[in-house]
Amino acid sequence: MRLPEAVALHGGRMKSSFGNALRYFFWLLGRNWLTIFGATLTTFSFIIIVSLIWSQAVGIIRAPYIGMITFLFMPGFFVLGLLMIPVGAVIARRRDRKAGVESGPGKDLGLPKIDFNNPRTIRVMLMIAFLSAVNFVVLGTTSYSGVVYMDSVEFCGKACHSVMEPEFAAYENSPHSRVECTACHIGPGASWFVKSKLSGAWQLFAVTFNTYERPIAAPVENLRPSRDTCEQCHQPNKFTGDRVRVITHFSEDEANTPNYTVLLMHIGGGGSEHGIHSWHIDPRRETTYTALDPQRQEIASIRVKEPDGSITEFFKDGKEPAPEDLAKAEVRTMDCIDCHNRPTHIFELPKDAVDKALNHGKIDKSLPYIRKVAVEALTEAVGEKGDLEKITRRIESHFRENHPDVLQAKADAVNAAIAETQAIYSRNVFPGMNVTWGTYINNIGHFDTLGCYRCHDGSYKTKDASKIVSDDCMMCHTILAVEEQNPQVLTDLGILTASEPAGGQEATPGEETESGAQPG
Repeated sequence: MRLPEAVALHGGRMKSSFGNALRYFFWLLGRNWLTIFGATLTTFSFIIIVSLIWSQAVGIIRAPYIGMITFLFMPGFFVLGLLMIPVGAVIARRRDRKAGVESGPGKDLGLPKIDFNNPRTIRVMLMIAFLSAVNFVVLGTTSYSGVVYMDSVEFCGKACHSVMEPEFAAYENSPHSRVECTACHIGPGASWFVKSKLSGAWQLFAVTFNTYERPIAAPVENLRPSRDTCEQCHQPNKFTGDRVRVITHFSEDEANTPNYTVLLMHIGGGGSEHGIHSWHIDPRRETTYTALDPQRQEIASIRVKEPDGSITEFFKDGKEPAPEDLAKAEVRTMDCIDCHNRPTHIFELPKDAVDKALNHGKIDKSLPYIRKVAVEALTEAVGEKGDLEKITRRIESHFRENHPDVLQAKADAVNAAIAETQAIYSRNVFPGMNVTWGTYINNIGHFDTLGCYRCHDGSYKTKDASKIVSDDCMMCHTILAVEEQNPQVLTDLGILTASEPAGGQEATPGEETESGAQPG
């Protein structure tokens, strides 16, 4: 036999083998309704997955729920279809045996035997191997992409939109808006990833059956210690020295006069014995406290273990709490989030938010009484239908009735002030989740909530009153100016000029109002 004839004969045999394998495969899929449905479900799931991945890659589709469909739902249908195929085949085989019918796509074909000397078995195994490789690629890709997607900001903030809307809005307006949610809520390592996903399963159940709390409870229970999350970037041994902080408030007069409070913050850290971080999160010193309420505002006792092993316990008014109170109390080792409890999901109060907007130029401070009117408009809007329209009417009526010339001359500035006031409301008040002004407590500082005074109010002492948790303000900061229009220290620092009239320039960009954190 000549070579071309041999090649042709071999090629014909290959085509015949492939055709037989393909014929057997389709016969297997078409044996009953379950295998047909499983094959159809798997095929269409595969097509949809590939189409959605391609659509997202080229930018045709951009939506928060597409990732969930692509990497979570459709792979589930794909696997379900795969499982239906062998189940259907087994059911059909048992049915045929019971009926005494020989299985096979033709009279000469039965189910393959595991005999690799049999060409038919080899063909079937090759087909199975090929399809298994395809399934492995599809499932491996979608599983990995699904894990990545579940760790994304989009999934955390937008997938359960109504539930997470308040926290996501606060997150987008925070200093950590470019930090992924999982960096703080999960951190590195597999164990906490698994814990978070198990917790997420219960949350999914709560969302599905509408049993979640409104508002979402805070603080979050079982949150990973900040030493494993926050301190991956914010290392306590790197915090050192003092920093100047400028707090800008605006008066409720016609000129919206700025007033400045200047503090020298004693940050501490770095192993020193001086400053805020040196006492609260010094790795050599362990501080624990007992909280009597879920919000951790009512502290029963404080326990400090010094580097030399000595222990000192402080109690409210020097008296141990009652046993029945301790039975439901929470004992915590102090870390970052006991003071910085809202480092990312920051909800503002009306006065602080308006001061910040004025300070950053988002509201024109030349508009007469705008600080007073904007704060009043926000304070009156507490989460009812039509609040945004009320804000508009409140500000417009003020200028229409008292300053019509300003309304005409600075219509754009007035509209911008209304828009920013509405934006402040929209990122802090969420009626559907029962979130309004002051719903979430911020423990930084001591003006709007107890904050530092939860422990540093002068009432926590040892039983014999020989030691006391100090309420001396100078431990944390030195006060350089309090609500002054032109404090000398800002002139010395070059923030204000000596020739500038009272009520002039506010703190430079980067200096924050009381609701923010001075970057130093």
